[in-house]
Amino acid sequence: MNVYAAFLRAINVGGTGKLAMTELCRLCEKAGFGSVKTYIQSGNLVFTSKLDEAKAQAALERALAAKMGKAFGVHLRTRGELDAVLAHNPFKKAPANRVIVFFLNAAPERKLLAGIAAPGGEEIKAKGREVFVHYPEGQGGSKLKLPFTKTGTGRNLNTVAKLADMARALEEAL
Repeated sequence: MNVYAAFLRAINVGGTGKLAMTELCRLCEKAGFGSVKTYIQSGNLVFTSKLDEAKAQAALERALAAKMGKAFGVHLRTRGELDAVLAHNPFKKAPANRVIVFFLNAAPERKLLAGIAAPGGEEIKAKGREVFVHYPEGQGGSKLKLPFTKTGTGRNLNTVAKLADMARALEEAL
């Protein structure tokens, strides 16, 4: 049995993709996932599945599209992958709520990151399928334009750590 953390793009954010977390749990259970648990109202969850990552991701994407009438980005990670994200945080001295991890389905091309201007002193580093951004003044007022936000989704390190803990607890319960 596999345990996954899912980061859903554009669910319950900015007035788009309104979906109650209880409905999201039911949707996931109908899609065949087990032990579904959500975390805060922004499309974060953990669940078990017999499917491999690609098939679980596709199943969740199909279920969301059927329910919501449009496609939503889904990014799955295992607990081990989340632990690695936390361990490889390049901004360890920055407050966890000022470091956003953007989850992508593939590693970004170097040229994609090379031309990004950081108007507020933001720092950007990529590691595997994740891009870390340190927002020294917070993300809310930042003018930083990131080309991968149309497909990726970001969470602060506190949220990533919480999902890693939830996935660990789920693994231990199996």
